[in-house]
Amino acid sequence: MAGIYLHIPFCKQACHYCDFHFSTSLKKKEALVNALCKELILRKEELSDTVQTIYFGGGTPSLLSTKELNKIFKTIYDHYTVSETAEITLEANPDDLTEEYVVQLSRGLINRLSIGVQSFFEEDLKLMNRAHNVQEAVQCIAYAKDFFENISIDLIYGIPGMTDERWLKNLRKAMDLDIPHLSCYALTVEPKTALKSFIEKGLVDPVDDEMAQAHHAQLIAHTEQGGYANYEFSNFGKPGFESQNNMAYWMGKPYLGIGPSAHSYDGNVRAWNVANNIKYIKEIEEGNLPQERESLTTKDKYNEYVMTRLRTQNGIRLSEVQDEFGSIYKDYLMQQATAHLRDDLLILEGDRMHVTKKGKFLSDGIASDLFMLQLG
Repeated sequence: MAGIYLHIPFCKQACHYCDFHFSTSLKKKEALVNALCKELILRKEELSDTVQTIYFGGGTPSLLSTKELNKIFKTIYDHYTVSETAEITLEANPDDLTEEYVVQLSRGLINRLSIGVQSFFEEDLKLMNRAHNVQEAVQCIAYAKDFFENISIDLIYGIPGMTDERWLKNLRKAMDLDIPHLSCYALTVEPKTALKSFIEKGLVDPVDDEMAQAHHAQLIAHTEQGGYANYEFSNFGKPGFESQNNMAYWMGKPYLGIGPSAHSYDGNVRAWNVANNIKYIKEIEEGNLPQERESLTTKDKYNEYVMTRLRTQNGIRLSEVQDEFGSIYKDYLMQQATAHLRDDLLILEGDRMHVTKKGKFLSDGIASDLFMLQLG
């Protein structure tokens, strides 16, 4: 099982919290699509496994026309072996998902939509500088449900000024709309973003970690009541609607990252493309791969295993740690986990170690305590 991720580095406008690579100019869109196709061909030998997931992320992939999407699909299907049951996801913004565009998408290969709603309140959307409004969010979901069964929406909690009641209304709205998958993220303040600048200037209140933790507790409780499985820290799916792309990433499956700033992983090496559209296009046109590569040590692989698995409901398997990394790593893991087991942040059930409800919001910090710092 393998995946292909395609980074579409264009947006209509910049969200205040976003630090992903993108451009608000669409002048290079055609050249970029051509470069994506050429990179797919240049790297076809890197992925021998059957492709089970194809994911268009960004940026805003819904800025691509169906003609541009079909050109990319033709390249993939001409040069890779794609499963007949592959999960094929398009990230989309509500303002792009007109009825006509949804109908066009439904006639192609896309079988899953991930819609960037973020909030059902205008004040939140304005603070984040989103390009859509609440009415567009609700309307596009209605259009999508007419043609797609597998739909996910993104929601953000911990937004300055967002009360517990408003966050709860966001969750209830998503459930009332019968969305089968939710991706919910705490708002983070990244360096060099507009949000960080606004907070430093006192124009926006700082993000409150205690409020975000309270919102997360509401999220866990209400999604559980609504029949969603919290299969990964930020992801909640009804039975059969867990994202195969998400799970492949967190379970360490190989994937090919295509496009500027996209990352790839083959189990031993991580690679990442240059985060510059013009440089990326120029290098690809000349037949070069504009990327850096890093070979992972045993310590690196162990630390990534701990970080990714601890975010999932499956948790860490002690037998896997023993088989993949040896007894030194297993013994170290148990030693480092002792305090968290005692404090009811971790629980050991047979061969499986995972975070408790109490420990979920702290899972990244717990993982860092389990990291190996010395061995190579």
